[in-house]
Amino acid sequence: MKIKMTKTMKSLVATTLALGLFTTQTAQAHRLWVKPSTTVVSGEEAWVTFDAAVANTIFFPDHFALGLDNFNAVSPSGKAVELQNKAKLKYRSVFDLQLNEQGTYRVYSASNTLMAFWKDEEGNRKMWPGRGKTGTIAEFHQQVPKTATDLNVVNASRRVEVFVSLGEPSNESIKPTGQGIELAPITHPTDLYTGETAQFKLILDGEAIEGAQITLVKEGEKYRDDPQVVKLTTDANGQFEVNFDDAGQYWLEAEYSDKKAKAPAKERRATYVAVFEVQSL
Repeated sequence: MKIKMTKTMKSLVATTLALGLFTTQTAQAHRLWVKPSTTVVSGEEAWVTFDAAVANTIFFPDHFALGLDNFNAVSPSGKAVELQNKAKLKYRSVFDLQLNEQGTYRVYSASNTLMAFWKDEEGNRKMWPGRGKTGTIAEFHQQVPKTATDLNVVNASRRVEVFVSLGEPSNESIKPTGQGIELAPITHPTDLYTGETAQFKLILDGEAIEGAQITLVKEGEKYRDDPQVVKLTTDANGQFEVNFDDAGQYWLEAEYSDKKAKAPAKERRATYVAVFEVQSL
């Protein structure tokens, strides 16, 4: 993978930053993704098929299938669209999306939860809620001991998504909601071409986040001796940019942490994952 770095990008290259539970991932770590067969189609209607997995290698399912219960799809006009032909296989899940409305669809899974970590009277580590569950403020006050030792409360946000367009790209379905970690596109996510600078912005609870750590990997990692991972960081406006040399699909992950959480949380942590397709100009 060759990615030309603009002057702005060179100033944004970052070193690896550990973020607790959302640890910055290396080529050997497990990474999740939802990969469409394509992101741009034409005609009056079309079908796009998707793979979803948690894997060691980008776009090569070799670990376990990603659950689909929390995935949703939104049409260009903002209507909910059913995921069809869903199946969970050994190493990947699959589903289809029927596109019969002109414009851009969003397929996503988003969560926002409180997490608490503490030690009990015997010194054993405790965690709430259980893995894969969502915790609310009301439940926190009911289930986490007020006398907990070494209590750390985190507000954790995660979003996994991909965008596909039938015909001309549109903007209604990709507008941020102001809740959790989100991409606020400057360049449309299905309008990416080689040789053109793509600009993106990351926001958390509606506000731009500076210092989010970004990892970018092009498809075909399995067949390269060098995984060619690109590291970037968002600027003061939450923005970063990429000039793609090569066409193909790219996996992007962004991780962020700060101390701006609302009580009872002491820290905010966020992870954003998306797949983009770059066309030849």
